[in-house]
Order: sequence, then C-alpha cells, then structure tokens
Amino acid sequence: MFYISNIFSTPPAQFITDLQKEVYKVLGQLKIPFERVETDEAISMEDCILINEKLNMEMVKTLFLCNKKKTLFYLFITTGEKAFNTKKFCEALDISRVSFAPQELFEEILGTKIGAATVFSTLTDWEKTIQVIFDRDVVANKYYGCSDGTTTGYMKVKTDDILNVLLPHSKHTYKIINL
Repeated sequence: MFYISNIFSTPPAQFITDLQKEVYKVLGQLKIPFERVETDEAISMEDCILINEKLNMEMVKTLFLCNKKKTLFYLFITTGEKAFNTKKFCEALDISRVSFAPQELFEEILGTKIGAATVFSTLTDWEKTIQVIFDRDVVANKYYGCSDGTTTGYMKVKTDDILNVLLPHSKHTYKIINL
C-alpha cells in the first residue's frame, strides 16, 4: 500500500535536499500558502493518482529537456495524462530537436533527482540556465500540484502564485504553448 500522510500547511521538520529547504524558505518569505503531503517514493504519474485524490488537484508532469549540445535547457510543464510529443514541442517553440536531459544534469542543474523535477528548481538557477515552458492546459487550472524537490514530498499551490509570484521572484520568465 502506497503511504500518504495527512495534509500539512507547514514545512517539514527536516529537509531531505537543499532545494527542498529553499522551497519552503521562499514560500514563507513570499507568503504563498500551500498544502503538502509526505509519501512513499513516487516517481511515475501513476504514483501520483492517490496524491491527486488526497490534495484534491492534478499533479503536473515536469520534463527536463535539452538540445543536442546540452547548452539549452527546458523545463516543460504539462498535464499528467498528456504524452510528450517532441515534434509538436519543437514546432511550438520554433527550435530544433530536443531530448531528455541526462541524469547527471538533473542533480547539477535542477538540484534534484529524476522523478522530482519541479518548477521550484528555478529558485536555485540564478544563471537563468532553465527556460520554463508551460502547456496551456496547466495554466488554466486553479491549482498546481508538484514535487517539493524530493520524490517523497508533494504539494498544492495556486497556479497564479507560481506564475505571478514565484517565477518573478526567481527572475525567470515563462512561455505558454498549446500542445
């Protein structure tokens, strides 16, 4: 049975990663309310179904992509049920081919491991290495469900707070595409 804690609106007592610690510090500074749960390790979108039910929202799917030379990086945020279509993604941004970024770049650039890609990685990306791209269907939702930078912590935040408070704080712009 997959473990999911009760819902909390406070940070965890102990932090697993530096990114997770930064997430809760910044949410507090910016006065962004959240609800969160602690879980067994969740990596696939299937693992997120029970988390969605508990937090009454839909978890986003966050993909970390790069160009062939590994010099351009994209954090693509879409809905959980959508399959990723490389061709449509590249056409929407008018860019050449992309692929999934290698595992070692997850930790180096995102500050997390595979399965925990999150928009919150922009909080530690002061060089603006990451280009944030949202699927239009994600920004249409009232709530945004995502990892807190770990594979055992998931949260619900207002989408408006992500777009209009968090990303400007991290000095990241974003694009919205229709896939």
